[in-house]
Amino acid sequence: MAGIGVVLNPKSRKNLKDPRAARRLASALGDHGVVREARSLDDLHRIAEDFKKLGIDVLGISGGDGTNHVTLTGFIDVYAGSMLPQIAFLRGGTMNTVANSCGVAPGKPDSLLSRVLRRYTMRGVRPLENVERHVARIGEHYGFLFGTGTVRGFLAEYYSGGPPDPVIAAKTLLRGVGSTLVGGEMVKRMCAPFRGRVLFDDGTSWEERDYLTTAGGTIDQIGLNFKPFYRYAERPGCFHILGIYASPGRFVRNLPRVLMGKPLGKGAAYDAVVPAATIEARRGERVAYMIDGDLHETGRELRVEIGPKVRIVVG
Repeated sequence: MAGIGVVLNPKSRKNLKDPRAARRLASALGDHGVVREARSLDDLHRIAEDFKKLGIDVLGISGGDGTNHVTLTGFIDVYAGSMLPQIAFLRGGTMNTVANSCGVAPGKPDSLLSRVLRRYTMRGVRPLENVERHVARIGEHYGFLFGTGTVRGFLAEYYSGGPPDPVIAAKTLLRGVGSTLVGGEMVKRMCAPFRGRVLFDDGTSWEERDYLTTAGGTIDQIGLNFKPFYRYAERPGCFHILGIYASPGRFVRNLPRVLMGKPLGKGAAYDAVVPAATIEARRGERVAYMIDGDLHETGRELRVEIGPKVRIVVG
């Protein structure tokens, strides 16, 4: 059975507020596919195995950026080198950064699924429009974005401000900017540096020091329309990584450049386009980081390397 298979995360904030979401998605899909709820990683792997056996053509994911990366990780593990279905991000999250960066049309999950279905039923005349993006393997996970230091610190502060939404994210950013300008307590929490170095497979490295953040992406955006990874597509099979060592004040003054997708300037950051990197914390410390909006922590080293390409339905 080919068709569309949808994975829904019933624990995502939007879906918790909308218990009928699965029913509406199933209604929109009709007999052209199946909707499954993944309440655990075991559920997700079983769903991936079922979809692989069914030969699903399109994998719809209803959840936020975190749900997207967890679902992709599970499917990449199960498909084990076989080509994944085309991916339809159904914008079930609060920020939907990956969907925005890839050009996915705006809309609610059920309306987006209806649009995908209409195009899917006409695929014999006109194939589904998609863009290809790499995911990165970040530790044992796959995702489009990662970051230490301030990148993680901003998200931790953002999540502490109540149920997250774009307005709270913008307010958190503005509060952080204000705290930086006056030397407040918030900037100390949000801008706690990453202490370590970055090693590359060609034998080069960025020296051990305090970094405001070490961060990278296989897409240009990181949220709120900021585009720090403007070199993400410069070389095939690579991602863009930054090691920002500017002071918090200088970084804030350069935020308009990040918004426009321009470099921070000389003496503010290292950057490189590479297939792999190892982020190594100072001896005795651990690497705290984020993947696509989810917060993680690991041992002294975090290995990041380019992963497979995925085809993302747009238009």
